[in-house]
Amino acid sequence: MPELWTIGHSNHLGEYFLDMLTAHHITAVADVRSNPYSVVASQFNREEIQDALRKRRIYYVYLGEELGPRSPDPACYENKRVVYARLAATASFAKGIERLKNGMQQHRIAMMCSEKDPILCHRMILICRHLSRDPRLSIHHILEDGSIEEHAISEYRLMEKFKISEYDLFHTREEQISKAYELQEQDIAYTMA
Repeated sequence: MPELWTIGHSNHLGEYFLDMLTAHHITAVADVRSNPYSVVASQFNREEIQDALRKRRIYYVYLGEELGPRSPDPACYENKRVVYARLAATASFAKGIERLKNGMQQHRIAMMCSEKDPILCHRMILICRHLSRDPRLSIHHILEDGSIEEHAISEYRLMEKFKISEYDLFHTREEQISKAYELQEQDIAYTMA
């Protein structure tokens, strides 16, 4: 069964972050940040993290152009806010997903972004939402303390955030989860200045 991990670098110390990856036997990191630089955590700037990962024998690939939460395509925006469904429908996004799936055949990949909690990040709300449609794929989120949260539990927490019942007389579980994803997208989607 194919597996994928996700992780947010937050403002972790570099060694702590690398130790979490090593503890979970990660062999490659897919950076899905649109802008692979950080003002508050420069140890996660693209060149610095790539070098640190290389020293741990962990591959680094930048997929922010394909899977990042911002798009240069004006068609992906409505009222200056990116619309994840439009972003997910682009050829670039499909290419990024394909690269990720191909990589999973050879590596134990952690998809990296900056947010520590997956429910606050596009890596879950956009990318994992899309990937989770494949019932064969198992998605695991590495949390801030290094523990693992299964994707279904993250979805449950997302529904709790918006006080959406998992089961409803008039809606399926999938519809309820979809509603939670859409509400979270409104909270976190990139908006142009």
